[in-house]
Amino acid sequence: MKDSWYREPWAWLVFILPFTAVVAGIATYIIANTNPDTLVVGDYYKKGKSINLEVGKVKTAQKLGMRFALQLKDNELIIKPTGIEKVFPLLNVSFFHPTLEEKDFYLALTPDGNGYFRHRFDQEISGKWKLTLTSFKDNWKIQDTINLPQSEFIDLIPNPIKAQ
Repeated sequence: MKDSWYREPWAWLVFILPFTAVVAGIATYIIANTNPDTLVVGDYYKKGKSINLEVGKVKTAQKLGMRFALQLKDNELIIKPTGIEKVFPLLNVSFFHPTLEEKDFYLALTPDGNGYFRHRFDQEISGKWKLTLTSFKDNWKIQDTINLPQSEFIDLIPNPIKAQ
């Protein structure tokens, strides 16, 4: 006597595998359309043309002897000038997250009485960040990739290779 098809284990195996693939495909489609990836840079051609200008700013920072030390401990950011020039009216600090554009932020910091630039964050800043320091006049730039928080001071030195 023959059993019904639904009592046969091989029939379920034949049906379950394609059904699972269809469900996974639909789930992937839904995830891809509800969380689209953002472009970090919209116009690649213009960005490519501006790389030479950016490298020139880093080379200017090298010539001027710009150096800084950075520490982020207990949600307090401290940036202290350690190079030749140590007096700045304003320091522009940009933080770029490597994958999530909405996490990027910018700080315009003025020095305290010791010449240090300080900022206290309301929430913890952690992970890998691309950090850019520029002057008020935007005539030099230091760029580096750092991991936060940093309990010890780390050096930020102009390097043309990291400007790209």
